[in-house]
Amino acid sequence: MKIKPVSIIFLLCLTLCLFACSNGEAQSQEETQEAEQLEPLPPPEPDGGPFGVDVNINMTTIDDFLNRPDVAYVDMRMLYDPARFEAIGGDPNLSRTLPGYRIVPYPFLATLSAMPVENAYEGLTLYDVVWGENEITSISANYAESELILNELFPKDKVIFIMCGGAGYSALTRALLVHLGWDENKIYSTGGNWYYEGNESVDLTVNGNNQKIATWRANYAFIDFDKLTAVS
Repeated sequence: MKIKPVSIIFLLCLTLCLFACSNGEAQSQEETQEAEQLEPLPPPEPDGGPFGVDVNINMTTIDDFLNRPDVAYVDMRMLYDPARFEAIGGDPNLSRTLPGYRIVPYPFLATLSAMPVENAYEGLTLYDVVWGENEITSISANYAESELILNELFPKDKVIFIMCGGAGYSALTRALLVHLGWDENKIYSTGGNWYYEGNESVDLTVNGNNQKIATWRANYAFIDFDKLTAVS
């Protein structure tokens, strides 16, 4: 019996689909097994300071907690921040990060609280937030996709490590997520990368010039507000 070319193509496509599905399931099972073999993380324990940096997992100890499949690593800084962080000894540009951290700028997520420096970002955000003293008093979504974006960037089925420059954006992010229903026992503020002295730093400068950021080297979550559906 002669097999038609269309039938051969169909069989090939079916085989490839089955292979892809089985390969995806195997990878997922492998990640689950790997996560089960890891040492359990200590529960989140904010240090009681203004930014709630974790006592156990922070910029002093973070090298011991990198590359875990059960953790989503998120760097909350802007690539180029208009805030004048140099006035307090910080770096307004994202000149370095850590391996595995995805860059999701907090200022694009929600309204900033009062800042200790001038020129803080006042542009578009996914959420409008009114801040009381160290807490959110009200919040509203600016876009129909706001919740979808937050759920994809901060997966609830994983532990979340958040980091920024001086730990302020990390504190705001943790407060935002907890207010919106994330489990506070799965969110760690790992502190400010300005103070990191470990061995795993990822240089994002162009030839050491921290005014020029190698954006192609950064795992950056770009949010195009023009493509979102504004909530009237």
